[in-house]
Amino acid sequence: MHIKCILLFFCVFVKLSDNYKILAVFPMHSHSHYTLGFNLLEEMANRGHEISLISPYPLAKPLKNFRDISVASIKTAVEEIKKNLFRLEGGTPIDNFRYMSKMGRAFTELSLATEEVQHLLKSKEKFDLVFVEHFYNEAQFAFGHHFNAPVVLLSPMPSSILNNHLFANPAPPSYVHNLFAPFTQYMTLPQRIKNFYYNIAMTFYQYYDELPAQKKIMEKFFPTAPPFEEILYNSSIMLVNSHPSFSDPVPHMTNVIEIGGYHVPPVKKLPEDLQKFLDESKQGVVYFSMGSILRSHVLSKKKRDSLIKAFSKLKENVLWKFDVDVANLPPNVKILKWVPQNDVLAHPNIKVFVTHGGLLSTIETIYHGVPTIGIPVFSDQKFNIASSVKSGYAIKVPFEEMTEPNLTNALNEVLNNPKYRENAKRRSKIMHDQQVKPIDKAIYWIEYVIRHKGAPHLHSAALDLSWYQRHLIDFAVYSVLITITLIACLHQIFRLIISTKSKSIIESKKKK
Repeated sequence: MHIKCILLFFCVFVKLSDNYKILAVFPMHSHSHYTLGFNLLEEMANRGHEISLISPYPLAKPLKNFRDISVASIKTAVEEIKKNLFRLEGGTPIDNFRYMSKMGRAFTELSLATEEVQHLLKSKEKFDLVFVEHFYNEAQFAFGHHFNAPVVLLSPMPSSILNNHLFANPAPPSYVHNLFAPFTQYMTLPQRIKNFYYNIAMTFYQYYDELPAQKKIMEKFFPTAPPFEEILYNSSIMLVNSHPSFSDPVPHMTNVIEIGGYHVPPVKKLPEDLQKFLDESKQGVVYFSMGSILRSHVLSKKKRDSLIKAFSKLKENVLWKFDVDVANLPPNVKILKWVPQNDVLAHPNIKVFVTHGGLLSTIETIYHGVPTIGIPVFSDQKFNIASSVKSGYAIKVPFEEMTEPNLTNALNEVLNNPKYRENAKRRSKIMHDQQVKPIDKAIYWIEYVIRHKGAPHLHSAALDLSWYQRHLIDFAVYSVLITITLIACLHQIFRLIISTKSKSIIESKKKK
């Protein structure tokens, strides 16, 4: 009797806690992008879901319920592309958009061509859901059709020109800034004009270059897929990496869901030597990192020397994440090729974070309430730093102006003016004050899509309209034509009246 009760309880428990098979596609050769996926997927695996992850970063140790489908072979091919990223600093937002688009195509096609992915495509596996990081890889949305599973997208950035069209997400250029532009939502008239221009130019490039290129890739690797447009606009929801604590409040459709901050894990114990260095830095520590995708070793000697000279003038110690060893370092500078950034930022002795302004770094510094000095280079980094400056916890040092005097002035200002730390702590409180943890929110919506078979009830009617219908261009044209027709008719009527009256006057004069 007891055994029957236990078995019944077990059956009910299993039924109530469904475990799903999920294929996750994160092909971007950037550790920050991988982190966004892995931290969420690891938690899902811990909750019993079976995860298969396509990425260039296979696990060093096996994880329960977790399978790697490694595309690490693409690393060599795309490493050369990444070396040019510093050159984007002086480019326009449109240059950045085009460059990232071409880089995304490389990741997309190379990863689909790998032996591991081809083996998966030829298998007869079943998945309950396909989870895709969306970053210039629209061809990979076709995984959903191939495995007959709904698709959930994860945007590594806030909603933007890159993904708004996928869900008909409204983004009026009057107050929703272009994510690649170096200004915030409070735009002057010249900035609004630029914002409108950037949107038009990027949309044109997107529809006439980026998406046609992705269509060709999809047709090459998914020859039996339906038309590209059908694949493109068939995703169920999009999880976006944003939150009002670090990004602008903007309109979102019901199936565009903010989960910013979800990737920040609980603080872990630091390596012994690093813990000792931070603990013994009684004057505090300046942490410097240019992220995972920007290779610090390609910095010119002039800029490297400027950094070293500025750091040597500090009474604080400096923790420098750098790819190569540097000779003749000042005694207060420690170089590490890899740093557990989240755990370091949590240490109370960290006084300022000198950063490129990548979104994950921005989120982590707000989460831990650390002021920053921003040296943005490309993509959304310029906006992230502009937003940080607006919020009062950062100073910007443009990359081309990264000289010793400018760095020294910025460091002295942030280290000695308490307002920067106070504003950082204020932002941190906003991020922490949430009804539901971001990671729980993300997992809820992923499971929601599976439970509701793709959640078609969230599909907006706007996606079934042509772009010109959605923006009422057809109505505007119709209105203009009607107006012109009315004016033309009135013009003819007046001409007829005037002509008739003139003839009447002429005839009257002839009779006289």
